[in-house]
Amino acid sequence: MSTAILTGPPVAGSPLEADLRTLGFDVRTANDPTAAAELINAVPAQERVAVVDPRFVGHLHALRLALTDPRFPAAAVPGALTAQPAARAALTRAVGRIPVGAGTAHLTDVLTDTLTESLDRDGIGLHRVELGSLVATVALTPAQREDAREAVAAVDDEAVRLRTAVKSRDGFFTTYCISPYSRYLARWCARRGLTPNQVTTASLLTALIAAGCAATGTRGGFVAAGFLLLFSFVLDCTDGQLARYSLQYSTMGAWLDATFDRAKEYAYYAGLALGAARGGDDVWALALGAMVLMTCRHVVDFSFNEANHDATANTSPTAALSGKLDSVGWTVWVRRMIVLPIGERWAMIAVLTALTTPRIVFYALLIGCALAACYTTAGRVLRSLTRRARRTDRAAQALADLADSGPLAELIAAGARGRGRTGSYLAPAMAFLSAAVLLVWVIFENDPASWLTVGVAVCSALLAGAAVSRPLKGALDWLVPPFFRAGEYVTILVLAARADVPGALPAAFGLVAAVAYHHYDTVYRIRGGTGAPPRWLVRATGGHEGRVLVVTVLAAALSPSGFTIALTALAVALALLVLIESIRFWVSSQAPAVHDEGEPA
Repeated sequence: MSTAILTGPPVAGSPLEADLRTLGFDVRTANDPTAAAELINAVPAQERVAVVDPRFVGHLHALRLALTDPRFPAAAVPGALTAQPAARAALTRAVGRIPVGAGTAHLTDVLTDTLTESLDRDGIGLHRVELGSLVATVALTPAQREDAREAVAAVDDEAVRLRTAVKSRDGFFTTYCISPYSRYLARWCARRGLTPNQVTTASLLTALIAAGCAATGTRGGFVAAGFLLLFSFVLDCTDGQLARYSLQYSTMGAWLDATFDRAKEYAYYAGLALGAARGGDDVWALALGAMVLMTCRHVVDFSFNEANHDATANTSPTAALSGKLDSVGWTVWVRRMIVLPIGERWAMIAVLTALTTPRIVFYALLIGCALAACYTTAGRVLRSLTRRARRTDRAAQALADLADSGPLAELIAAGARGRGRTGSYLAPAMAFLSAAVLLVWVIFENDPASWLTVGVAVCSALLAGAAVSRPLKGALDWLVPPFFRAGEYVTILVLAARADVPGALPAAFGLVAAVAYHHYDTVYRIRGGTGAPPRWLVRATGGHEGRVLVVTVLAAALSPSGFTIALTALAVALALLVLIESIRFWVSSQAPAVHDEGEPA
């Protein structure tokens, strides 16, 4: 139970106490700052405390936004503020600093405003809620109270709540084909006590059933799979809208939403490949290629965003052009559709599944995602080359974590440290060569399952170590993790395809899925403010260069059928290792609540 303390002149007939109880607060009253301080100190340290002026007039949703949002240690609107445990000490200090006695009326008349200013000066991360059309004010006279009540009556806060439940930036398909009704589904879920995580889980289960339907290989199964995939996406939109509608944000919820999206999509790829195999068409290479392309594209997004997380505003000509295009309405939607966000992508997959074949689905997916990746990556390269910004230590550490370098690369980097210039193009050049040397060899060599390939993998690891030997603060250093991902994933794909035995590509699909999960988990730990996975886990998984070396050794040392069995065992071992550690971490994580409002994936 959270506690709300009413401090100030009482107002007869005010619905404020009832509103606070509706929001789950135990309401208490205090006549002066000293009594308020005593009540605040009496509340257990692990509970939220709100301080509200009894003369507050405003919408219930304005109070909800100010007092119940878990993402901020402290938040405020005129007449009301809240402090979570992390900000409780600052609130106690703020109350203690307010003098009592003659000449202090200007500080204690509207105590909540004085406390809000004090918390703001303390720099604890106070969030001042943007109310928009909502009303929140302290009415000091009967006339002001009447005017405020009229302003409240003129705005339907439930309509505002529904409208703001929709993500502010989303794709065309989601905005116009899903959100107009999914927001009402979110409200229906909220009124029945369902949580966003439960809806997220329902979306995952629906997608897995869709994958099972696709795996039947029948036209009826494909049609059912398309419909279920679309319904899974409706639920996927609903969970975020439910979180915004009911302010049920959590770090674990954001992680579940993001990782389940990938699990749903990649499981569906596997279902399509199984269904095609039932019809005599082997498309596992296309399925794995689609997964590799999507994962590498996401790594580009993540790396670029982390590299510029603390950077100042981009004043480059490319950014200026982008801003001008955003001022023209139709170009905004075209540019959002070009990147093939999750809504457009899943709609395309669902329709093509129902009407065509898995092979056509994967061809369309590969072509569309390749064009989108080229468009977004080219734009980000141009922005990086033309902007003037100093990369921070935090950004450099995030890129190093995303690189996922193992013991071998660490050893090489330690030996090469100090031999390059931070901020140059050496790191992305070395990372590109690390991937290119290996991929050119395994793609064009007549027999890549040889010990020569192991030697090339060692050379690739040497280049990878050189790439991360200095802090990644260069303009294009955010390309280092994507180059490493492409080199590792495509190498596994090619070696499995060249093995030319049944089961090799499905085993490779499982291995890449396990490794990709580890990389997504790293991203969302960083985004949640908890840092990368522990070094022991990275070392235990071998790092990207270690895994490549192991796979090339297995290919050289074993027969094609033995290689398939080894890939399967490696996939299972890695999946268990990263899943157990990931679940342990997120279940016990004390990271602050977050909710991803970024670009659609």
